[in-house]
Amino acid sequence: MDARDIAAQFDLGAGAKLSAGPVARGRQGAVWRLETSDGRWAVKVLFQPVGEDEVRPATLFHEAAHAAGVPTPRVCRTVTGTVFARVGDAHVRVYEWKDLKECDPGLDPALVGEVVAAVHQVPWTEAGPVHPWYREPVGPDRWDELVGQLSAAGAPFAGRLAALRDELVALESWLEPPAALRTCHRDLWADNVLPTADGGVCVIDWENSGPADPSQELACVLFDFARTDPGRVRALTSAYRQAGGPGDVSRRGHFAMLIAQLGHITEIAAADWLHPNARNRRREDSAAWIGEVLAEPHTRALLDGLLRAVDSHDR
Repeated sequence: MDARDIAAQFDLGAGAKLSAGPVARGRQGAVWRLETSDGRWAVKVLFQPVGEDEVRPATLFHEAAHAAGVPTPRVCRTVTGTVFARVGDAHVRVYEWKDLKECDPGLDPALVGEVVAAVHQVPWTEAGPVHPWYREPVGPDRWDELVGQLSAAGAPFAGRLAALRDELVALESWLEPPAALRTCHRDLWADNVLPTADGGVCVIDWENSGPADPSQELACVLFDFARTDPGRVRALTSAYRQAGGPGDVSRRGHFAMLIAQLGHITEIAAADWLHPNARNRRREDSAAWIGEVLAEPHTRALLDGLLRAVDSHDR
């Protein structure tokens, strides 16, 4: 990529210089650091091109969140007002640079609760249905198909997935439609709610934003940042409520988004191992991704424990 071309298209100043390589990599793209006379910028290079119309709602929500004071990088637009630019063979977008630390599920739960509450109060609501990724089951037939294919192909994690199959199917019986819809981030895992160098937090990767139930998203946050620690559940929940968060995790159905999302992540990671692609070019990458679920699965016992922790706090 040509650093000067990026800086010119996004009006970022002179003396542009890119990092020697990506400074971060996700499932959808890689991030490079750009330095110019006007500051530092995060340049995201997508693995697969995406149209402007596809990202417009999520980008508008991100910009509304930034304007509302949610700690998040500012979206940079091109001189013509678009989000994406073509730079050589690359499809890129640019954000304000933030000095972020490594992913930390042990991040102060009060900080997490406060920032999630802020996200859930952004004055922006997107109309439209909830994407199947966040509400539909994988289903017993598909789980059986994957287990059979992985076992036949000698996948190193095939046995662990087979052992978890009945639990995954049972969890899908908890699924219920989202109730109080509003625009949510829909990807508030620990790798997108990051500690900053100055002791705060920063929310990144808003591309998957869209309609969801805040209670169901809060349940995802409790799982990723609290797991089996009742004290962290109570601290996060208290901070969320005190900051005005509208969500409330009080029944099994509130874990529907978590169950659907982690189910589909597991399904996609398994499929990528069978058929490597741009998202996971090496089987080792797919195995590591599915390993995040298999290492500490979202079992009924664990989720019921989270519910008990919230309930004891309320009492």
